[in-house]
Amino acid sequence: TAVEYRALGKHAAGGAGFIANIMFWKEAGYFDAAGDTKPLLHLWSLGIEEQFYIVWPVLLYFVVKRSWNVLYVIVAVAVLSFIWNIARIGVDPSGAFYSPLSRSWELALGAFLAYQTVTPIASLAQFIKRHQTSLSALGLILVLTGFVVINEGRAFPGWWALLPSLGSALLIASGPQALVNRYVLSQRLMVWVGLISFPLYLWHWPLLSFARIIYSETPPLEARLILVAMSVGFAWLTYQFLEKPIRRSL
Repeated sequence: TAVEYRALGKHAAGGAGFIANIMFWKEAGYFDAAGDTKPLLHLWSLGIEEQFYIVWPVLLYFVVKRSWNVLYVIVAVAVLSFIWNIARIGVDPSGAFYSPLSRSWELALGAFLAYQTVTPIASLAQFIKRHQTSLSALGLILVLTGFVVINEGRAFPGWWALLPSLGSALLIASGPQALVNRYVLSQRLMVWVGLISFPLYLWHWPLLSFARIIYSETPPLEARLILVAMSVGFAWLTYQFLEKPIRRSL
């Protein structure tokens, strides 16, 4: 309908303007009945990332300019953002989900990993090296546990977001020689999935959402499986003929 096309255009503009998360925050919750009928809903996470990437370099510039300790600032951002997430999850769950203030701690974990790579804390580096296999195994357990226990009935992000966030951080921090990373994540299939993961993220939700709109209910399992396979195919084509050429041209 005209209303649906108008909403789709608005969401596309919000995605292009780096404010998709704010737009969806004002409309409804991520897991509400209308969420799966919004083909560009998944752009909320790009909005948060883009907002973080705009603010973060500016913050670091002022931190370095004033000779402040970068590590302290990273930790402060992570702690304050996580506290805000916990404080808001029971009051404004949609806001806690979509607001960059309550999600920046997850990105700050990545900033900490980057800091540890560039300016390693010796004691932490030694600890990771001694326990890299255990850390990678724990990271995998946390991520898999998140897949199993996190659903629409959980107050997310809240404390539950620690499962995928810390799990991913531990897997990355443990390094390529850790048991899980070396023998599981380094397999060709896993590497291939990683290469197409971003275009797969972009493709999967619009296809499933349009199917939900067409069927006026959750599509049959067979249809969903076909759409997931199509998403993988489109993601591979996007990676081969769009992402790789752009990378080569830079």
